[in-house]
Parts: sequence; structure tokens; C-alpha cells
Amino acid sequence: MNFIPLSLSGAYEVQLEPRSDERGFFARMYCDEEFAAHGLNTNWPQINMSHSVEVGTLRGMHFQRSPNREVKLVRCLQGCVADFIVDLRSDSVTFGEFLTVELSGDLRNAIYIPEGFAHGFQTLKSNSELQYFHSTPYAPSSEGGVNPLDPALGIDWPLEPRNLSERDTALPRLKDVPPL
Repeated sequence: MNFIPLSLSGAYEVQLEPRSDERGFFARMYCDEEFAAHGLNTNWPQINMSHSVEVGTLRGMHFQRSPNREVKLVRCLQGCVADFIVDLRSDSVTFGEFLTVELSGDLRNAIYIPEGFAHGFQTLKSNSELQYFHSTPYAPSSEGGVNPLDPALGIDWPLEPRNLSERDTALPRLKDVPPL
């Protein structure tokens, strides 16, 4: 695997290194030793999946507060998404900044999201499926988020946002979210 540092400290794009022959390829998607060698989380007690039917579907921006802050490793297994993360770490020089990584079943890449970030995505293809590794099990009492349509985030969504949940449209604006 290749670990590509992103512009927000602690975040990485994780790319596969396939070994190919006439049958296709084999690639390691995760390895404790390789993640540990980069100082990254290796404990994943919960793995989730999401499926979004329509192009333009917007999910997020979600996080968990202390004591259940979480690291995420997100991979698109099918389809394609624009994956966004926002730095909400109180001690970070990039607080409030976001970045995006295109994840797709064709690229077979992933994004490593450290604690203290909000996460969301928009589907660029129909029937997109994402797999999420979580360092902490979901705790409803710790869930939080930032309204993905808040202009203060500065996110220029690639497509007109569609299919937002009531929960996501009711999330507070960035200025009303205490740093993590």
C-alpha cells in the first residue's frame, strides 16, 4: 500500500499496490504492520457499509465527540464519490478547513481520517457503496455533525446536493460546533 499524506495533518489517501497477472490482480487492502509503521490506528472494532442509489446523494458531515472520538478508514467499493473531511481539532492550525478525495471502485483507494474530523461524501455515480472501518463503536450519545450546506465550510459540492436526510439538514453550522 501507498500512504499519501494529505494537506490536513494526519489524513492520508491509501492506495493499493496490486500484483497482476493474466487472471487479474491481488492487493492488500489493510495490514496492521503497514498502518502501525506510519503511526496510524490499527484497532477497528466496527465496520459499516453504506449504499447510495442516486447520483448527487449527499451524506454528512458526521463525527463522534469525546469520549468516543473515532478514526475512520473509508473505501469506495463500487461507484464513485467525492469524499470530504473537515478539521474540527481545537489545537489545529487547519481548524475549519476541508479537503476532498475522489474515492472509487475503479481507483480502489481509501481515505484515512484521524480523530477530530467531520466526514461526508457526495455520490458521483449511481449505486455507490462505501465501507467504513471505525476505531470506536458507534455511540448515539456522542454523535455530532456540521451542516454540509453551511457556506462557512466553503465546500463547492461537485453536483447539486440531493437526498439529504432530515438529520443532516438539521445539523448546526460550523460556528455553532465546539471544536473536538
